[in-house]
Amino acid sequence: MPLLNPSKGWSSSTSRLLALYSFLFVAWSSILMGVLYFEVSSYLNKLTRHSMLQRQHLFAHMSGKQLDDALIASQAFEERSFDAYGLFDAQLNPLGGRIRQLPAELGLDGQVHELKRCLDADDPHLPRDSCDAVAIKVNDGRWLVLVRDNGSLFVVTRIILHALLWGLSLTILPGIAGWYLLRRRPLKRIRAVQASAELIVAGDLTRRLPLSARRDELDMLAAIVNVMLDRIERLMHEVKGVCDNIAHDLRTPLTRLRAQLYRIRQQSADDAPQAEALEQAIGETDTLMARFRGLLRISELEDRQRRAGFVDLDPHALLTELHDFYLPLAEDGDIRLELEQPAQLAALHGDRELLFEALSNLLGNAIKFTPEGGMVRLRAGQDGSGVHIAVEDSGPGIPEQEREAVLKRFYRSEEGHRHAGFGLGLSIVAAIVDLHGFRLEVGSSELGGAKMVLRCPMSGVR
Repeated sequence: MPLLNPSKGWSSSTSRLLALYSFLFVAWSSILMGVLYFEVSSYLNKLTRHSMLQRQHLFAHMSGKQLDDALIASQAFEERSFDAYGLFDAQLNPLGGRIRQLPAELGLDGQVHELKRCLDADDPHLPRDSCDAVAIKVNDGRWLVLVRDNGSLFVVTRIILHALLWGLSLTILPGIAGWYLLRRRPLKRIRAVQASAELIVAGDLTRRLPLSARRDELDMLAAIVNVMLDRIERLMHEVKGVCDNIAHDLRTPLTRLRAQLYRIRQQSADDAPQAEALEQAIGETDTLMARFRGLLRISELEDRQRRAGFVDLDPHALLTELHDFYLPLAEDGDIRLELEQPAQLAALHGDRELLFEALSNLLGNAIKFTPEGGMVRLRAGQDGSGVHIAVEDSGPGIPEQEREAVLKRFYRSEEGHRHAGFGLGLSIVAAIVDLHGFRLEVGSSELGGAKMVLRCPMSGVR
């Protein structure tokens, strides 16, 4: 079963946790800055209104020339306190100042009003949009209108808002950069763990998950898994050793037993009553010895140290030799054996003798199960995924529900029981394929029978 690829983008837990933290941080910062902006704006608004009320009370106690001089001075030196003023007589006719008419929404009650639409005037310096305005009656009976453009407040609050937005952006950008950098390191370590795990799944029990010097949670988990792998490797070696010893130790007494049976058979007459029983006993002994040899062969193939002798080999020469080797056997069974391969094939990296043995087993099975007058095809090809070698036949094929079971030791299908064998041939093929890191696929052929495809990925070709 292939391992899952490391999560990418938002799928990884690290990315989601960092994104959640960044979202909460940005949301909290936005709320904090919004409250700060609201408080500062409210304070400035209250401050300017208070200043306007102070001016109102000051001018309300003046009259005549004193009021005119004070207004002119305020206009000249304190223009930021209020934007414009206007003097009107008791009948609200304009007497002085830039304001020549009262704002339509302004009440003559001495209270400060916030007007949505301030003045309709030709003077471009007079406020037209939102403004604060107040109309007061001074001691000499005239009306004084003070107007302050809210745009001056908006300028200040806009400066504050821009500063807050800059602060927020300077918070978000490092946060995004930190999120990207922080998620890269865990993913890099996960990929290293996955690379080691894939080798372990492939059968290399000597591999261990990598550990860093940080000794964090991932290292703790990797250390626990490594301890488990140590224990599993030790148990596997013990079980393998016991099985190998049993198979090896039994070969010697079985060999002696066969020799003794054969000697007794040679000393017996052909028509002796025990002759047939001796022949059957010798046959069963040969069967047991062949099975033990098969088991020892699989055990030998499962030793990963044999990979040290892998070399680059030419698949053309290997397939041609296979075809020439099995052609006489196919012709004896009235079976047509074809070889199809392109002019160019990438070199395979492996053990030539083992690959010859695996393909011989597949080709021999195809010829064995193909009836007279049938056809067996040995075909090779290459695509972007690597080199593939297929053995197809026009025999009975392998039922879909048995395609995984045929690779197990001692398994024989219903069709297989009609032919001689021990059910270890495909197990040896599977062990050779696994040793090389290749893949064996069992399927149906367009010829009507079975199709065994040996797929050699790009990592196994040169």
